[in-house]
Amino acid sequence: MKKLRSKIVIEDYKNNFVYKKNEANLNIQFNRVAFIFFIFFIIYLIYTIHLIHLGSRKSKVKIADSFPAFTNNLYRADITDINGNYLAKTVKSIDIGIKTSDVIDKKKLLLSLNIIFPNKDFNKIKKQLDTKKFFWLEKKISEENYEKIMKLGDKSIKPEEKVLRMYPQKNLFSHIIGQIDDDNNGISGLEKSFDEILRKSKKLMKLTVDKDVQFLIRNELIRYQEIFKSKGSAAILMNVNNGDILSLISLPDFNPNERQNITDVNFINRVTKGTYELGSVFKPLTFASALNEDLIQPETEFFDLPKSIRCDKHRIGEYDNKIPSDLTAEQILIRSGNIGSVRIAQMIGSEKHKSFLEKVGVLSSIDFDIGEVAPQKDYNFGKCKLATASFGHGVATTILQLAKGYAVISNGGYDVRPTLINKNTENNKKGIRLINKGVSAQVVTALRKIVNTEEGTAKFADVANYEIGGKTGTADQPKEGSYSEAKINTFASIFPTSNPQYVFIVMLDTPQKAKDYYYKYRHQKGGWKGTLNNTAGWTSVEVAGKIMDKIGPILATKYLEIN
Repeated sequence: MKKLRSKIVIEDYKNNFVYKKNEANLNIQFNRVAFIFFIFFIIYLIYTIHLIHLGSRKSKVKIADSFPAFTNNLYRADITDINGNYLAKTVKSIDIGIKTSDVIDKKKLLLSLNIIFPNKDFNKIKKQLDTKKFFWLEKKISEENYEKIMKLGDKSIKPEEKVLRMYPQKNLFSHIIGQIDDDNNGISGLEKSFDEILRKSKKLMKLTVDKDVQFLIRNELIRYQEIFKSKGSAAILMNVNNGDILSLISLPDFNPNERQNITDVNFINRVTKGTYELGSVFKPLTFASALNEDLIQPETEFFDLPKSIRCDKHRIGEYDNKIPSDLTAEQILIRSGNIGSVRIAQMIGSEKHKSFLEKVGVLSSIDFDIGEVAPQKDYNFGKCKLATASFGHGVATTILQLAKGYAVISNGGYDVRPTLINKNTENNKKGIRLINKGVSAQVVTALRKIVNTEEGTAKFADVANYEIGGKTGTADQPKEGSYSEAKINTFASIFPTSNPQYVFIVMLDTPQKAKDYYYKYRHQKGGWKGTLNNTAGWTSVEVAGKIMDKIGPILATKYLEIN
């Protein structure tokens, strides 16, 4: 029994030893697994913390997910028309380049780029990666693709930030907006005049111009410039009561998105910078001047007017020898009589008439939003200068100054300041009265008759329903102390004459006869082919009439009710 007991004890010990040994082995294996698990856990924890950290830095690493913000020295305030259409806008632009020496994994980079830019030539990109130190991958990259490519985190990807001044309307407002240079400095137009404000202010600049009206007028000017083969043309549409300019166009124009040589004489702003002897459009001013001095009334009669007179060595004659010798003051204006206008001016006198022309703005410097404004020459009004100025020769002015003058003589006699800047209620304040209200009404009545009577010289502008009144002007262009055969043709108009709201002026530089153009007068069934003359009544009046027929509905809808 003792032997047996001893055997059992020994077996128990062996079994226990094996068990302990196995248990120890199991403990060792478990510890190894636990250690490995712990290592993976630590790695996972670090990775998770890293992700959380990146997420918390999202706002600080915008470069990786969105376009960077503007830098103050590059930003310029946006410019819009009266209806909020952008005329000039500052936008961010990013170019993406690749520095090939920083590429770590070429195959991985190519694969990623192929996903982001599936339409690119990757054989070309691969070749550039092999042969070039640096190359541009994408110019003006979209924001979506910018986010994708920056999230690759490849240090070879080099973004370059640019700030661009964009002009969405291209040529449409070029002479108004102007342009900037490569250093972001305004060099013409509003960009130059308001350079400092546009740099410092983040508030957009709203103008008085209307894109739709501007578009229609410009298109017609371009069309008729081709028909009449003119060297250039210009137009301005302005509110006679507050000076708000709805449209200002000078042709040829330019695309401010492309650098243009604005010193080229072809790109002169013919509305503000070009000075011209504008001819008979001055006659309503002479008429108004005499009325304002109470020297005449519209029915005042003039008898035995000669067909020509001499002033020093120069002869002044009528453009039309059929003009009667006996006319009223109003008829002189309607028939566009030169000699009658001289007689009226002589009644006024040099000093008073010059003062009147300066007072209404046609012969005085004008304060305007655009810096490209021609300085006004000071004239010595002697006997002959008084005579020629009465019908718009021998004195030069701008289309802008003429627009101001016509606004004053048609709006009840109030001073106005032409402007392109929308100032809301400030624009509605009337200026001081410069001439008598009754004078203004008499001038407007006569202007209407020039358009809607048989004797008038502007019958092609008699567009139905718009009550247009206006005066033609045909002037020979000065040349080396004399005059050439080249003409400046102008039509200055106001409408509606029952309650004047707008002055509209069209000028054509050196128009020619249009042999194939078809004229139709007052909506009659018939008409005729070919221009009988290249005077304003056949050119600028025709253009203005066609334009007003198109812009009238827009103006009536947006701004006023036209009877």
